Amino acid sequence: MSQINPSPETGRIADQLLRAIAGSAWHGPDLTALLSDVDATAAATRPIAGAHTIWELVLHVTAWADVVRRRLGGQPVEPSPEEDWPVPLERTEAAWRRDVSAMREAHERLRTAILTLDPARLDEQTVGKPDSLYVLLQGAVQHAAYHGGQVAILKRALHA
Repeated sequence: MSQINPSPETGRIADQLLRAIAGSAWHGPDLTALLSDVDATAAATRPIAGAHTIWELVLHVTAWADVVRRRLGGQPVEPSPEEDWPVPLERTEAAWRRDVSAMREAHERLRTAILTLDPARLDEQTVGKPDSLYVLLQGAVQHAAYHGGQVAILKRALHA
């Protein structure tokens, strides 16, 4: 049964995820802010040889928000390499804006799942993994912040 009011711990985890994606991050700009002035051309550009593009990072972060949400729901999800690092199917401004919106929506679905999680489950082992659900959720927050940092670096490289 889902909770109407989150526990203090699940509320804190959900807050940290929100901060990494959509505001008031302690470390600097959140991922949404970092992407706000990026257009499709810049998102698809590879300014650092061997690095992912901003667009690829957005698709990857989106995929993993879904993987974490599904694992939280008890599914033993193992993304294929193509699911782990999707490539943009079309490189238009509309497609870019759709993918950024999908990233925010995927994280909002994950955040809702966290807020409705029974806090007694935080110590449960993630299905098929050695870590607890608590570690899984903290990893989702860290993942968003880590890739946000990569986006910041790529933006600087685009303007160098």
